[in-house]
Amino acid sequence: MRPALGVPAEEAALALDECRRCSLSFLHWMQTEAPRHDGGVGYPGLRLRGDVLGTSDGLAKAVYWREGRRIRAEATLLEQHIGVAARPGAEGAERFADSVGIGAYRIDLHPSTVGTRDTVDIDCFPFQIPLGALLPVRVENLLPACKNLGTTRVTSGACRVHPVEWSIGEASGALAAFALTRGVSPRAVRADPGLLADFQRVLQSLGAPVAWPEYGPLTSRTRTGYRPPAGS
Repeated sequence: MRPALGVPAEEAALALDECRRCSLSFLHWMQTEAPRHDGGVGYPGLRLRGDVLGTSDGLAKAVYWREGRRIRAEATLLEQHIGVAARPGAEGAERFADSVGIGAYRIDLHPSTVGTRDTVDIDCFPFQIPLGALLPVRVENLLPACKNLGTTRVTSGACRVHPVEWSIGEASGALAAFALTRGVSPRAVRADPGLLADFQRVLQSLGAPVAWPEYGPLTSRTRTGYRPPAGS
């Protein structure tokens, strides 16, 4: 188990054990109580495959961190930048001059045991990732590489999925290499229009798009962004 930042080892171990018990409880419900289409209950044939996953209990080797700590960034990605309802009359997401990547996923937040008990599911435009969201306001030479960039809890729901995380990680890795090559700080790249344009050209030469292609007027089908399959 990797140490958790800012959390005592005992507390982290307790939280992970609770996660494990919750997963096993859900499996037990699926095996014994889940309603079936034939009118019965339970799927007793469901089994954990520790032999496949390489674990003694059959669960994954590491828990999935859906949401975690985020940096306080020079620019924070807001719902008003990417949410359809939050941009009345707009034909797309906010266009950022310092864009270093793209994403396309709905804003979705799962219910929790505290706070809201309802799933949040918000239409979202295909959007850009601004370089400012990768730059901490205080700390130098630290770059987020996935869902820990500058977002709100709401917009983190659109950035937590793997394709968007890959865009963030690719931009951060390329930025670190670019800054080292030019002998400047990552923050200086955003502050200098010439350096920013050079960096964006580097990203595009690597096959990392910084803007969505234009296909003409959006329709009600295309403006909502990707919608995951039912039940996912």
